[in-house]
Amino acid sequence: MFRDRDFDVKAPLPPMSEAVAQDLGLDTLFDAMAAADEFLREIARRALFGSLAEPAEIGYRQQILRDCLAFPAVVREMYALAVEVLERERKIWGWALDRYPETVLRRSLEALRLFLEGLRRLRGLAEAHSTEAQSAGFKTLFAMLRAELSEDYLQKIEAHARQLELREGVLLEAHLGEGNAVQGYTLRKLPDTRAGVLGKIWTWIDQLGSPEHARFVYQLADRDEAGHQALGEIRSRGLVATAVSLGRSTDHILSFFTSLRAELGFYVGCLNLRERLAAKGDPIAIPEVIPAQPYGASSATLRLDARGLYDVALTLNMQDRVIGNDLKADDKQLIVITGANRGGKTTFLRSLGQALLMMQCGLYVGAEALRATTCSGVFTHFKREEDRAMRMGKLDEELARMSAIVERVRSGGCVLFNESFASTNEREGSEIARQVIRALLEAGVRIAYVTHLYDLARSLCHMRGDATLFLRAERLADGERTFRVTEGDPLPTSYGRDLYRRIFDGGPEGQGTGRPDVEDGRNLAHRGGE
Repeated sequence: MFRDRDFDVKAPLPPMSEAVAQDLGLDTLFDAMAAADEFLREIARRALFGSLAEPAEIGYRQQILRDCLAFPAVVREMYALAVEVLERERKIWGWALDRYPETVLRRSLEALRLFLEGLRRLRGLAEAHSTEAQSAGFKTLFAMLRAELSEDYLQKIEAHARQLELREGVLLEAHLGEGNAVQGYTLRKLPDTRAGVLGKIWTWIDQLGSPEHARFVYQLADRDEAGHQALGEIRSRGLVATAVSLGRSTDHILSFFTSLRAELGFYVGCLNLRERLAAKGDPIAIPEVIPAQPYGASSATLRLDARGLYDVALTLNMQDRVIGNDLKADDKQLIVITGANRGGKTTFLRSLGQALLMMQCGLYVGAEALRATTCSGVFTHFKREEDRAMRMGKLDEELARMSAIVERVRSGGCVLFNESFASTNEREGSEIARQVIRALLEAGVRIAYVTHLYDLARSLCHMRGDATLFLRAERLADGERTFRVTEGDPLPTSYGRDLYRRIFDGGPEGQGTGRPDVEDGRNLAHRGGE
């Protein structure tokens, strides 16, 4: 997932990530990526909120994603192999808890044999599919597996493992220290008495029997319990360094499989989500990422151009396909979205937030095409239900969340507002919103704002500049909602009368004159809600 470091699955999530997930419906997205696997769900959550700022890092991950989409079976097989190895290793370490050197050595040897089997299978996959890889990430991984895990190398490790079984006993070296205390126990390799020059020399020395080549031997009696206990202690002292060294080696291989599982897990999640979307015929696109420029720089540009952008969480919860929207917001720092109630404004806002987060974690987006500038962070300020515990009023709660966002948002960030500050009257809510918007724009923050507050929308429209874009949820003359958001100035009504007629009169939406009703719009703006 990174060119020069591992994916840190224990890194803390950014502040307010839970609020962003709630507002953008990301839990549905995580569930689709997980496919009932809690580990994959957690990896998806951490990857999505671990936004990358540099287009080069995003592009590196996008190349790997293209390879995953090209040969998904190989990626799934590698992931399954890593999971299998880790599950089997966990059972090895779970049956004993003591740290006795010989026990540690025995467990490490069993884990080493398991790891060697897994590494050999991984190398086989690398050899079989190395020519298919196009991304730098997979090319590096496959090249490493082929170069560093040759059959000769694995066989040498297996030979060392057989020797460490110590079936023929141990050969220890030590020396006398201060007070004639025995120190420096070191395990030595037993001479090979079956073959080789060294084995022949050792055998020849044994057969000489001359005094200068004599060896001193002490034979313990079978019932000498104290002697056997002392001998066991000596054996343990000699095995400590070897057990620690082998344990570190197996831990190193274990960390490799752990990292491989986590990083492949992200791409398996991408494949799971792609399969869900493909089953419905929903398009996906790998976006074009534009580097952000320092705020205030003469060459600073903002890019946001989308075609067929849709709410991924919504389509995953529906049988039918959702309607996508086009967006042309290049060089627009403020996007104001108004229009008919229940016309798709909140859905459009969610689709925009999802796309920005998915783009910056190296994932494809729910759209036919997307080109956008990176953000330093994505924040959301959506309306909330009344606090039943009555710890604070609704407006106080909104202001507290806004304060938390202001403390964390930086230049180049993006804040998505959905009917914010509509819990008070229209005049006060509009004034609060205007001041917040003005301060954020001056700080170089990008804003998308859905509102029913006509006073706010009208004032923003009157003082609009080249960096402001007004969008409106489309409503046909007969009251039908098309759920498309198109460019258009705000209207003094949200057409709440359409909903009233449908719910209380039972008539078709839009009966009557269909003309804007200023009082209706103000009342609906005061209530909030879409």
